[in-house]
Amino acid sequence: MHALTSHWALDPSLIYVALAAVLYWLGGVRDGAGGAPFRNAGVRGSAEQREMLLRESSFALGLLVIVLALCSPVDYYSDELFWVHMTQHILLLTVAPPLILLGRPWPRMWRAIPLSARAPLGRGLARGGITRPLRLLTRPLPAWILFNVDLLIWHVPKFYDLTLSHQWIHNGEHTLFFFTGLLFWAHIIDPGPLRSGLSWPVRGLYVIGAMIVGWGLAVALVLYPYPLYHHYVELATRPGGITALEDQQIAAGMMWVPGSIAYAVTALIVFSRWAAPEPLGGSRRRASVTA
Repeated sequence: MHALTSHWALDPSLIYVALAAVLYWLGGVRDGAGGAPFRNAGVRGSAEQREMLLRESSFALGLLVIVLALCSPVDYYSDELFWVHMTQHILLLTVAPPLILLGRPWPRMWRAIPLSARAPLGRGLARGGITRPLRLLTRPLPAWILFNVDLLIWHVPKFYDLTLSHQWIHNGEHTLFFFTGLLFWAHIIDPGPLRSGLSWPVRGLYVIGAMIVGWGLAVALVLYPYPLYHHYVELATRPGGITALEDQQIAAGMMWVPGSIAYAVTALIVFSRWAAPEPLGGSRRRASVTA
């Protein structure tokens, strides 16, 4: 119980979490959300309210997961236990990004920016000279590759130990995990304003492929006959009295089971949407997971 109430720390990420929360709230106020009356009363209004509440709750929960990963005892014990560190990575890769995207934040946060600044900024982004390389990276295949290569590279022993000896590299690792997570999950969730264009079966393969990459990492960790990461080997003691090898095997289990939950649930939803009868005048291809 003491561990749950101690070892909390301030992290620079709190600034960005607070900024995102403020922009999301302001965008909701300007859009007529957050308690303002809906245009259509009755059942439709009630349905819209429920949908808005679900989106807002998802977004808030996603921000809370970031705080949990980076400011709570999870971050404190990640230096002492590899399996806790793996849990932190799972939260930043597969939990926080989809929750935030389910809140459909981009149009709403964009509306929080004053119109006088929004218009010239939008025109500048539309010209594409600066943003064209970034748009290339946001396409489905580059996003999938970035997400999975980022996961694998940071778990190469040399780079992993580097993050634990240099805080700024560690912060960069977490930032890349989160933002490549946003890129990856956006092609499954369709948070708007742009659509990924992937059909339902392709989305299913997209997410299953990423899950298999995580399984490959888990298998490598559990089958390796000795500890891979010098940082954890050199610890004199570790919580629970487990060995460095046992710690590594538990971390593999975290990647294999909890790390697969988001992928498995998403795949089930995607394939159920694919198998469902197509609505009149609708299109499964451009539908959203949350539609």
